[in-house]
Amino acid sequence: MAYLDNIAVFVRVVELGSLSAAGRDLRVSAAVASNRIKELEKHLGVRLLNRTTRQLTTTEQGAAFYDGARRVLEAIDDAEAAVSSLSGQPRGIIKVTAPLGLGRRFIASGIPEFRDRYPHIEVRLRLSDHNIDMMKEGIDVAFRLGVLEDSSLRMRGIMECERVLAASPKYLEARGEPATPDELVDKAHDCLMLRFPGAREHFWNLVTPQGIRKFEVRGPYDTDDGDVVTGWALAGRGIINKPRFEVEPFIRDQRLKVILPETPPTPVQFAAVFPHRKLQDPKTRLLIEFMADRCQRHIREILSGR
Repeated sequence: MAYLDNIAVFVRVVELGSLSAAGRDLRVSAAVASNRIKELEKHLGVRLLNRTTRQLTTTEQGAAFYDGARRVLEAIDDAEAAVSSLSGQPRGIIKVTAPLGLGRRFIASGIPEFRDRYPHIEVRLRLSDHNIDMMKEGIDVAFRLGVLEDSSLRMRGIMECERVLAASPKYLEARGEPATPDELVDKAHDCLMLRFPGAREHFWNLVTPQGIRKFEVRGPYDTDDGDVVTGWALAGRGIINKPRFEVEPFIRDQRLKVILPETPPTPVQFAAVFPHRKLQDPKTRLLIEFMADRCQRHIREILSGR
């Protein structure tokens, strides 16, 4: 078992590029991770990694060993999944990620109930509005709002979500309410941007009578946290583009007003994304189905005002 643990540390070090990152991922210290690599190198009789103060890279032998080691770990995962499926007692660790707002509201709050049903499954949740590299970070399931762009991943659609443009009465009184989508640009409205490396929210796609049109909106505020964007809108700082379920309570109590309802943003797909082979694992299927049902139910309740 110690040998497999050493292999697992080595694989994560290669994938994450550092001992400390691999240690955090596997919940061991960097010193423990380093010792496991040394034990593995001693056992194999070769150096697997080149270490400098600036970077860590694989040797030729290390690169060759990584490919085989990764396949071994995947085979063990598959074997454990097969046993769990036959025994009816799914167990093990599942790593999950979700956007901050959605993750707090629906995913994090559902994990205790999921654990009550399946006490042998340990869920490790990472919340981030950044688009995390699932393969590099070892993520089993990502709950996302958006399109699937990585062809190596699979998607289980949960529901299509209406989006709206909205602003506070304070902002609309000061700046005027746009009568057409073109006024978002022509009158230089302050559009509140959710933006991070790789994001495309510097433009908004709106559904118009002429079809979907792209508007290159601008504004003095941008952030990588969706809840911060909502807070700015509530404070009268600009116009927001959000899934309706995220802002429906504020629309209902008139703290936000939907604008340009005849030309709304294109809908966004709420989905569970996962590496193809992960769906063979019963704990992955169970978590996806549990969260899909829970999220659908709660989003519909929010939109209906219940």
